[in-house]
Amino acid sequence: MARVFVYGTLKQGQPNYGHMLNTAKGIAKFQGRGRTMERYPLVIAGKYNIPYMLNMPGTGHHVAGEIYAVDEQMLQFLDEFEGCPDMYQRTPMSIEVLEWEGKSGRSVMECFVYNTSTYPPEWVNLPYLDNYDSSGKHGLSYVLRESR
Repeated sequence: MARVFVYGTLKQGQPNYGHMLNTAKGIAKFQGRGRTMERYPLVIAGKYNIPYMLNMPGTGHHVAGEIYAVDEQMLQFLDEFEGCPDMYQRTPMSIEVLEWEGKSGRSVMECFVYNTSTYPPEWVNLPYLDNYDSSGKHGLSYVLRESR
């Protein structure tokens, strides 16, 4: 099993979370909550209001998200879903664990994160978030693929 840190539409309560529950796509077991050890810009961009973590360590915020243990089938699905390696790149990253299987306590672990180095330069000027919510105050609701 691989560990994946999700910070956007795949989190619980977000528009694409159903994919994490769909065992036809593989196994994804929620393990805990955490945040990136380094700061990154998390922006909402494009005409479909997609959340992107820009691969600019040291800029932005410690981004909050969820940690999942996934099998090879789910990892392959996530690579395809995230448009890896063109739209997003799957990058190993240090994640500070804030809650692990219901228990609080801090530790650090390596997880795969889908972030991007391939983005228009003007995205660095967008507002940076520390915790994504599709229905947040930003007013930029994510547009599901089937609605595009």
